[in-house]
Amino acid sequence: MNLKTKIALCSPALTGRLRRAALPGLTAWLIGAAAVLGAPAHAQAIDPGTLPGSAQNEDTRHAAGADSTIHPIRGFLPDLNFELVAAGDQTITEKDFDGKIVMMFFGYASCPDICPTTMAQLSQVMVNLDAQADQVRIVFVSVDPHRDTPEILQAYVDAFSTHAIGLTGSERQISRLARRYRVAYQIEKPRSDDANDYEVAHSRGIYIFDQRGKARMLASDGESVEKLTAAVRDLLT
Repeated sequence: MNLKTKIALCSPALTGRLRRAALPGLTAWLIGAAAVLGAPAHAQAIDPGTLPGSAQNEDTRHAAGADSTIHPIRGFLPDLNFELVAAGDQTITEKDFDGKIVMMFFGYASCPDICPTTMAQLSQVMVNLDAQADQVRIVFVSVDPHRDTPEILQAYVDAFSTHAIGLTGSERQISRLARRYRVAYQIEKPRSDDANDYEVAHSRGIYIFDQRGKARMLASDGESVEKLTAAVRDLLT
């Protein structure tokens, strides 16, 4: 059974250059950044049963059905590993999430549509989890460190969920983490004399890590709240 994973944009103006990218059997990881930022790539189908590191008898229950966009990636994407900055100038690493399920995605606070929609989805997942929400964290990583201060990010995520944290860092720290998970993003040149007047494009997707920081699932931001909730509950049990 074939499933499609699509990469989409926060900035419609950039669709001519940063288009949908493929996950050919996930052998190219989430996306090949060079391919995405260069020539457009065509979306391809992927078969969860062929993914390296996936156990069809165990994890493909999350990828069953042609309409599902949650893919098992255990043993294929790298473990959670980073050093970033949170509000109050706190240095945060993956160790701060030991014992927690982490739902991580990349975006920026002034994103007009995709990021707030994704945050609303994930916040509803937390509501559905009820008391179990204490065992889960939403991690929002900004790809726009010039405008997104740690305080701006935390105020942004706090508007959606008390179980969310906003993280940023230097350009090098962000690009290193983005490369680790094959996240493509592009910051345009300012459109006016205002240095902060620019657009940002980025690939999208929700990375779900288990309590040991192991990458377990990759979900489309278009996945239903119910399926995301079920996927997280499976990891909690």
